[in-house]
Amino acid sequence: MYQFSYAEVAQESSASAREREREAFDHMLASLERAQAAGTRSREATEAIYATRNLWSILVEDLANPENALPEDLRASLISIGLWVMREAEAIRLGRVDSFDAMIEVTTMIRDGLEA
Repeated sequence: MYQFSYAEVAQESSASAREREREAFDHMLASLERAQAAGTRSREATEAIYATRNLWSILVEDLANPENALPEDLRASLISIGLWVMREAEAIRLGRVDSFDAMIEVTTMIRDGLEA
């Protein structure tokens, strides 16, 4: 039977969690790009807004948890970004913003940061 140190298991768990997060951002980014191509009043836009709000709601809740292992200042910054993205999604839904470009740019930066 194999034996692994706690550090090895923790590192692997962290790496797989990071990979799942990156995949979720990839999915959200693809959804936002489809919405951008179809227009802000399209079914794709509705789906992208819904998926984006759901993912960021989950992330913000996790980031706000005191047991989250990320540094507090990074957690606060990510929460701020998440809240902005959710406000931007709502502005698009309400017709106040007519482009997904800013959300795509921010999502891409966050996703790319997960690869580092």
